[in-house]
Amino acid sequence: MSTIIYRVISCTMLAGILFVVAAAVSAQEQEGTTLKMSVEPKEAYTFVDGNAMGTGSKNFDLPLGPHKVVVANYGYKFFEREVSMDAGKPIVLKVSLEPSGSEVSGPFGRIQLELGPLSLEDAGDHAVLLNGKTANYFVGHIDEMNNDIGWHQELIVPAGSHIVTVTRRGKQVWSDTVSVAANQRVIIDVSNGKRKTKDWAAGAKLKALPRFTAGIASARIVVAPVSGEITASPAKIDCGQPSQLKWTSADTVDADISGFSPVPVTGDRTVSPKQTTAYEFTATGPGGVTKSSTTVDVNTVVQSSLTASPTEIQYRQIGDKTIQAGDATLNWSSTNADSASLTPFGTVEPNGNKSVAMKPTQTTEGPVDETIKYTLTATNACGGSETKVASVHLSGAIEPVPEVLLHSVFFPTDYPTTENPSVGLVRSQQEVLTNLANKFTKYLEYDPEAQLSLAAYADVRGPNEHNQGLSERRVQRVKEFLVSQGVAEGKINTSAYGSEKQLDKSVIGDLQTQNPNPPSEARVHDSRSTWLAYNRRVDVVLQPANRESLRFYPNNAPDSDVLWQRPKPQPTLVEQNQ
Repeated sequence: MSTIIYRVISCTMLAGILFVVAAAVSAQEQEGTTLKMSVEPKEAYTFVDGNAMGTGSKNFDLPLGPHKVVVANYGYKFFEREVSMDAGKPIVLKVSLEPSGSEVSGPFGRIQLELGPLSLEDAGDHAVLLNGKTANYFVGHIDEMNNDIGWHQELIVPAGSHIVTVTRRGKQVWSDTVSVAANQRVIIDVSNGKRKTKDWAAGAKLKALPRFTAGIASARIVVAPVSGEITASPAKIDCGQPSQLKWTSADTVDADISGFSPVPVTGDRTVSPKQTTAYEFTATGPGGVTKSSTTVDVNTVVQSSLTASPTEIQYRQIGDKTIQAGDATLNWSSTNADSASLTPFGTVEPNGNKSVAMKPTQTTEGPVDETIKYTLTATNACGGSETKVASVHLSGAIEPVPEVLLHSVFFPTDYPTTENPSVGLVRSQQEVLTNLANKFTKYLEYDPEAQLSLAAYADVRGPNEHNQGLSERRVQRVKEFLVSQGVAEGKINTSAYGSEKQLDKSVIGDLQTQNPNPPSEARVHDSRSTWLAYNRRVDVVLQPANRESLRFYPNNAPDSDVLWQRPKPQPTLVEQNQ
């Protein structure tokens, strides 16, 4: 019996011991997760992790880990602190808020919030947020704005519409838009959302008021209206130029600018819009919402110019060589443009100049008459564009390479003489040389380096010394005649071979066969006289083309008989044919 009693007692004692130990551990854990708040003013409200916890100096049990603590009272600078809860280590925060903000002027309206059947003891826990959902929009708790009997507990707001939110311990109790006119009082039962509006004559008598005052059983919260303004400088810009936006606001929690948001409540930003743009600045705070706008006027118009100088150019081409040409200078400029193209050249700088060698598109021989157009297109990133055209008129000709008619020149027997070296160049041969001089002069435009090489010969009759002198007089006479026709003396080279380098009779036979002016029957039969006549000549070679003269005998020339006859003609006969 005693043993049983002992065991029962022992079990009972053990259970008691375990209970005491468990309670101690529980108490230690509870103490380790406690946030102890000491606040000043005493009406200040504590938010933890964005959740409304309660007013005044209180203890709050929090889970282990990091937390964000905000202590708020309207009319004071809010306090924010990150804390980390550790087991067995309570955290004590002593917070004394500093007053902030100037007095507030009307017109005023008043919002009175009541809990209805809800416990009045909980009124201090019901945080009131105005025009926002975060702790920064906190204006007070219901116990500061629910009475108009004896002691006044007032929430005074700017006249207008406000979003009123009541929250408690992380849960939203009630939220709605409340419109209140100047000198009116709107009374709302939070439990059912019912409201009624009354005149508030006292509001018209109020002057500038401090943001927060509180007594033993009274409180007055005066919410300041939000103000904000945005400006742009400069307000007018060319495309691609910057403008600086500057904005300021007061009593603002959140700020937004259309096109980029959010933004600081006060700040500046450089913009470069591509078209005229209005920027609307929205400032939101417990006192409501205000908007301000500014416009940056963007000039998208491009102005440009394009000129060509000269506008008339002469052009001449012989064969594949340009004889006369000119350059045109294109000058262009543009304003409010960031890119440009110049047809047919492609992309260019918006401002510049270019020298252009003028050449026709025509490649065939004939007159040249072309108008060449150049088009400048200047654009900007804002969609602005302008096109200008300049023209150059090109006139002239593309000519074939001048044909130099090279024919050997023939002399009568034993002419020119030593006594009269100017006699012997008969009229038909003078015509050949006149034609040569004219054509050669034109050919020099194509090839300024061209020259004429003259080589003189005599037939085999007579001594070598005589024939050498004879060939020298012949080549000299031809040169003198060419010079008289305008060929520069320096363009003529001469050589004399006397009776050397005779043309073979077979070669002469071929020449007679090919001759476009065939010989008479008599000359065909008298082949020796023909052979002698062919060797009384001066050949012409065009250099550096190395083109040799045609050695066709002038059988049809009026003075052909004088040239061909084997005996030496009388001087009077030769002179008559010059």
